[in-house]
Amino acid sequence: MNSWKIILFPFAWIYGLIIHIRHRLFDLKILKSESFPIPVIGVGNISLGGTGKTPFVEYIIRLLINDYKIATLSRGYGRKTKNFLIGDQFSKYQDVGDEPMQYIKKFGNKITVSVNEKRRAGIRTLIENDGELNVILLDDAFQHRYVKPGLSILLTEYHNIYSGDYLLPVGRLRDIKKAAKRADIIVVTKTDRVLSPIVRADIEAKLKPEKYQKLLFSYLCYGKLMVLPGWDKYEIPSTLGTVILFTGIAYAYPLKDHLYKQCSDLQIIDFPDHHVYSRKDFQRIRKLYDDSFTQKKIVVTTEKDAMRLINSPYLSELTSVPVFYLPVEVKLHNGDEEIFNEQILNYVEKNRRNR
Repeated sequence: MNSWKIILFPFAWIYGLIIHIRHRLFDLKILKSESFPIPVIGVGNISLGGTGKTPFVEYIIRLLINDYKIATLSRGYGRKTKNFLIGDQFSKYQDVGDEPMQYIKKFGNKITVSVNEKRRAGIRTLIENDGELNVILLDDAFQHRYVKPGLSILLTEYHNIYSGDYLLPVGRLRDIKKAAKRADIIVVTKTDRVLSPIVRADIEAKLKPEKYQKLLFSYLCYGKLMVLPGWDKYEIPSTLGTVILFTGIAYAYPLKDHLYKQCSDLQIIDFPDHHVYSRKDFQRIRKLYDDSFTQKKIVVTTEKDAMRLINSPYLSELTSVPVFYLPVEVKLHNGDEEIFNEQILNYVEKNRRNR
């Protein structure tokens, strides 16, 4: 640990004390948690971003979409709007946030995509407005104890497992480690595609899940390059030469590792998580592209970043630059997929209001 972080421990202790008191108030029912007469699945973490919540919510959507009517509910991080809102094909990321925007682009009107900073009020509105709704997926609501999900999924990132981390501002934990006991399922995300029994056992020893908790493991699977909307004149290359990658997500190392193996030269520009791109950012990307002395070159970004590019007033800075994004899906390791799917399906089927 860096020596300068040691001086931050008093602040982490104060932060931890405040969180302990808050949890205690909920445990004593002084602050109330509300349950709902409809399956509510919460997907979240106890650290700052980077655990892969968005592709994991998409995994659950794909699992349920053919048999159940689904709504997602999230805060809509970075949006300019307030209160409850349902997104549609005309929405912009400024209206609903980049992650809900991604759900809309990917699943269209097959699901309801909603945002509300007050999750309890959002759930009530969804239930009142749609009597046919079967299940609600809460995106990033593990700390939101005013809602008690019927099934709670906690994600922790393979290279940043919460058991070895510290509370803010020393580490990246935004909740105490004991909060993990509220999870029904703990998923270690972004693992290698090949995961040995030794590694699994080591992580299990570190996390020490309760007997009622299932500990599962997942990895990311990248799809084929997709042309950025409006850049349709560019053909997807069959092989990759120079790739200029820019990302505004937390922990982009799996994507970097994937592209390193696919191209001959990878040049990277990192931006903060949920970064709102400015004209100077696009000019910087353009300059790196122009300065690359090869004809076989493209610009690549993430699917989530693409949601923030589509309506950007500065995107014209990348005119005549081939820009693509790379979609990603979650895959669970052998055996874990069956366990996870069965628990989700059983919970939803047994608890849906329109059985």
